[in-house]
Amino acid sequence: MGELVLIRHGETDWSRTGQYGSRTDLPLTAAGEAAGRALAAALAGRDLTAVFCSPLSRAMRTADLAGLTGVDPDPDLLEWDYGGYEGMTEDEIRHSRPGWSLWRDGVIPAADGNPGETLKQVTARVDAVLDRARPLLDHGDVALIAHGHLQRVIAARWLGLDPSAARMFGHPHTGTISVLGTEHGQPVISSWSAS
Repeated sequence: MGELVLIRHGETDWSRTGQYGSRTDLPLTAAGEAAGRALAAALAGRDLTAVFCSPLSRAMRTADLAGLTGVDPDPDLLEWDYGGYEGMTEDEIRHSRPGWSLWRDGVIPAADGNPGETLKQVTARVDAVLDRARPLLDHGDVALIAHGHLQRVIAARWLGLDPSAARMFGHPHTGTISVLGTEHGQPVISSWSAS
């Protein structure tokens, strides 16, 4: 059985400053471009049977720089829609909502009326991705190029956990690879946020 290879896109200005960026289409920084190119060596020996990618340019560009081909854009791999918290840092959010946690408290609607997403909605997208990827693992590895919070939910669901358990995984660094596999027939995290 193949492995699920999670690739977090390279650095953007907002990921560098800790701003929540979901649907805002941000380009990679120079460091993000370098990290994308560096991924090529780590992925070169993998037998990738399928590659799915968030359609945002930071993810698609990372896939391109990593030398991945046959990349299928998948809107289910978009980051959690942060609604009214888009572009804000955690400190800024907690200034108005002391003790706030994305996993427990969720997001608020944006000024333009965009409600953002609930954890339940994010989980539905993640479960759909996993349902499509699992059968393909019989033929090799499957790569998913996506975003930090979404990858944490993917890992939790891969392990059969409640999606809120994703809060227990460290936020994957930009331009890194995490691998989900199996051991003795049970789902495991083989590596997390490796460069």
